[in-house]
Amino acid sequence: MSENRRVLLVIHTRRHEALTAALETCLKLSAAGIIPVMASADFVELEAFTQDKTQLEKIEFLDRDCALEQLEVAMVLGGDGTILKAAELVREAQVPLIGINLGHVGFLAESERDGLAEAVDRVVAKDYLVTERMTLDVRVIVEGKEVYRTWALNEATVEKSERERMLEVVVEVEGHPLSSFGCDGMVISTPTGSTAYAFSAGGPVIWPTVEALLVVPLSAHALFARPLVIKPEALIAVEVLQRSAGHGVLWCDGRRTWQLPPGARVEAIRSDRPIKIARLHDTPFTDRLVRKFALPVAGWRGPDEVHRAE
Repeated sequence: MSENRRVLLVIHTRRHEALTAALETCLKLSAAGIIPVMASADFVELEAFTQDKTQLEKIEFLDRDCALEQLEVAMVLGGDGTILKAAELVREAQVPLIGINLGHVGFLAESERDGLAEAVDRVVAKDYLVTERMTLDVRVIVEGKEVYRTWALNEATVEKSERERMLEVVVEVEGHPLSSFGCDGMVISTPTGSTAYAFSAGGPVIWPTVEALLVVPLSAHALFARPLVIKPEALIAVEVLQRSAGHGVLWCDGRRTWQLPPGARVEAIRSDRPIKIARLHDTPFTDRLVRKFALPVAGWRGPDEVHRAE
């Protein structure tokens, strides 16, 4: 007899639509003989939302009934923030994520709400392709000692902690100082994060298949303060200078944070542990950009007939 299949559900618990979609997904998975699994906090919200508690009887609890290693895939019902939450849960076990967008842009999501039924059917049939997204290993060093270590899928950001005070930093690439300036902060981004905070700060969009790191200054007071695209193996460091009037703060994916006193050093380097994304559609990234940002393409004719024939 084969081992039971288990699928983790991660939901945006403050969205009515996400709770409705979670209940629908649980029922469809259970009907197909697959055990739905949830973190206890998400289950509590779903239980409070659901009138018929018998619909929840087949759900297992993560860590209590089911280990991460037993999960086949994680279905994420929400926006990019919920996907980042799910990535935090499953990264150590390398469980693939399938995102169903119930948020705004939802760049990391694979399907929209109207594609939920198809997504569940594809999970049941194991009809999906797993790809990998680069992540960052990040650490904080103070007075020569490592005081904090974490990771990021989108970006690691060094920001000023006080609105009225500018942060004085120096940027280092591969052990060599590049430039120092006063600024609101610095973003160190993966290609996945190039459409997130780095994009809002004026950085370029990097195709997910391109292996590179991106550094984007935030409101820097300097002539040379342009976004930089750097080779993926480079160690990038940002030091908060001792002369800085204010403290800094490190944010990773907007979820994990650490205070940075003057003299603190933040190092970011490509991690050997990526995030796995389950793809349902082989959609070119260009088409995703057009759809997510509602880019105008009216009038496009494409290759002429001669080129098509070739």
